[in-house]
This record gives sequence, structure tokens and C-alpha cells, in this order.
Amino acid sequence: YNISQLSLANKSTSGSTSGQALVSPTPPSYEEATAGTSAPCYNDVEMLTEFTWDDRNIRRVFIRKVYAILMIQLLVTLAIVALFTFCDPVKDYIQSNPGWYWASYAVFFVTYLTLSCCSAPRRQFPWNLILLAIFTQCNGMFLVLNSFYNTKSVVMCLGITVAVCLVVTIFSFQTKIDVTSYQGVLFIFCMVMVISGLVLALVLPFQYVPWLDATYAALGAILFTMFLAFDTQLLMGNKRYAMSPEEYVFATLNIYLDIIYIFSFFLQIFGTKQE
Repeated sequence: YNISQLSLANKSTSGSTSGQALVSPTPPSYEEATAGTSAPCYNDVEMLTEFTWDDRNIRRVFIRKVYAILMIQLLVTLAIVALFTFCDPVKDYIQSNPGWYWASYAVFFVTYLTLSCCSAPRRQFPWNLILLAIFTQCNGMFLVLNSFYNTKSVVMCLGITVAVCLVVTIFSFQTKIDVTSYQGVLFIFCMVMVISGLVLALVLPFQYVPWLDATYAALGAILFTMFLAFDTQLLMGNKRYAMSPEEYVFATLNIYLDIIYIFSFFLQIFGTKQE
């Protein structure tokens, strides 16, 4: 009798074990599967996301889209700058009517705040592209200051900007250095430039100091070159922080402004004003 009880108990135990073996384990949730795979990202999850995509085609399409829009922006800006630089009647009209400059700056500032601070217009097609087109056109009008510089110096600064941007872009894609982890350094550098700019705005009107203006422009060119590397690596997705593929307009806006500011600071350093 005891032997029969032991055999029945062994059968029931083996039966339950085999039944448990037939039941497949519950797959882990997305949060459990991706826990600890990457470092925490910025608090603004709408613009930045952790890089956990398995399909890298999404990232490649995102990068191609950003650079395609960026090329169109730069070509439009180049056409507007060329118009104000090489066409003497347009140049004379703009220089004698500075109201166009301030009007374009106002529209530029409003569209920039809209695209930067409002996620709904930035993501809604086609309004995001319409706002970006208005922003690009007004920024080109904002660059009418180039008409006050010598044509040769403008072309020279344009060539320097193209060379610097190409080198920085190639460096950002090839290097193992994670520039996105140095956002604290960029923030401190940016605050120093803002405070220095306010001080210079108060000092230079009373007495212009050429070397001080050139030093500030050189530091500004270095700062936005670093920002160009930072924003470029945000597109790649294999660094500590990555840009969400839904934010292609915001990514294009950042890189475009980096290039424009680099060109403006180079023009401030190497440009020669007309008599």
C-alpha cells in the first residue's frame, strides 16, 4: 500500500512537471526587456529618446530626410544672400530701407519660437514644412547684413564655412567620442558667451575695440562648431542621447542655425566692410 502511494505521488509530480514544461514562459514586457540597456535621456522625451530601435532603416531614413531638407534650406539661403550681395540695385534698396531687416527679424524670431517650443506645429504636416520655409526665407532676409561686407570676403567666409562644416560632420560620424554627453560644458560655454555679449553690447558703442570684437567672434565660431558636432551626433542614434525620428524638422532647424551662426561669426572675423 505504501509503495502504491509513493508511485501515485511520483506520477502526479511528474505529470505536473511535464504540464508545466508544456506551458511556454510569459515573454517579458518592453520595459523589462529594455531596462538598463541605455543611459537615461533628457527630461524632454518629445524631442530626445533612448536609442533602442532594432531596425536601423528608420534611423537611416531619418538622417536622409534631415539632410535633404537642410540642403534645400541652404540653397535657398545661398540664393537670397547672392541676390543681396551681387545685385547692386537690391543691395542699395535694402541698405537704404532698414525696415525690411527688422521685419524679417521679427518674423524669424516668431517662427523660431513656434518651431522650438510648440511640438504640435513642429510635427504636423504640412504646417511644419510651411513654418520652416517661412523661417528659412526670413533668415535669408536677416542675412542682408552681408550686403555691407565686401563681396570677396563674403565668398571667402562662405568657403571656410563649407570646409569647417564638412570636416565637423565627417568627424561626428566617424569618431568614437560621444559629444552628446558634454551638454553641461556646452551650456556653461553658452552662458559665458551670452554674458560676454551683453557686456560687449554696453561697452563697444562707446569705444570700439577691434581685437575684443574679433575674440568674441572666434569664441562664438568655436561654440557653434561644437554645437554642430553635438546636433549631428543626435541624429546618429548610437550615442548616449538621440533625436526622435519624429523630430526631423527640429533636427534640421538646429543644424541649419549652427551653420548660419558659424558663417556669421567667420564673416565677423574675416569680413571687410565696404567703404
